[in-house]
Amino acid sequence: MDEPEMTKGVARLWAVAQALARTAHAVRGDVVPRLPPLLFFTDPDRTPRPWEIAATLPPGSGVVYRHFGAPDALTQALRLRAVTRDRGVRLLVGLDADLADRIGADGLHLPERALSAGYALSGRRPDWILTGAVHSVEAALGARDLDGVVLSPIFPAGGRSAERRPLGIAALTRASAGRTPVIALGGIDAETADGLVGTGASGLAAVNGLARPGSA
Repeated sequence: MDEPEMTKGVARLWAVAQALARTAHAVRGDVVPRLPPLLFFTDPDRTPRPWEIAATLPPGSGVVYRHFGAPDALTQALRLRAVTRDRGVRLLVGLDADLADRIGADGLHLPERALSAGYALSGRRPDWILTGAVHSVEAALGARDLDGVVLSPIFPAGGRSAERRPLGIAALTRASAGRTPVIALGGIDAETADGLVGTGASGLAAVNGLARPGSA
């Protein structure tokens, strides 16, 4: 079977994500980060078949699987693990360290309320990529023991971020000046991604922007 091809929208997001990562790395002057510059966040409602989207992602990107307690979480996670491994895509699991261990995930994504677990996890699983969700400049600047934080929502967004006030580009720029690399999430698609250039962000993430390229 032929591999699914990237759409123009996904290719555009990948190009912008790589450019952001290169610029951020040059400014920081640190070691090459493990953090994928492009992350696809799954959502049970908006992306019910996330493995199909994962199969269109470029090698070197990543998936954050959020199951929110779904009864078929293990089945979906194993399917995603098979697709991402074949595709050369990193797989992180949201919050559930036991599930991440069980499927051989590449890391863990922590909600903002659980960021303090980063210290223990970085010691116990130094092989894991660790990211955390943040929703303010202050939280981003205060994050420690993580490979990166995902700041949202930058632009008006859907899903659980629909009721949150967008933070905007200025907030993203301030957050990206801290010690922890920042990935931008929220309302990001092929139309809005160029607005991230020059902010210092280390990459971008999306739900609909990758599931339905061209829509926020």
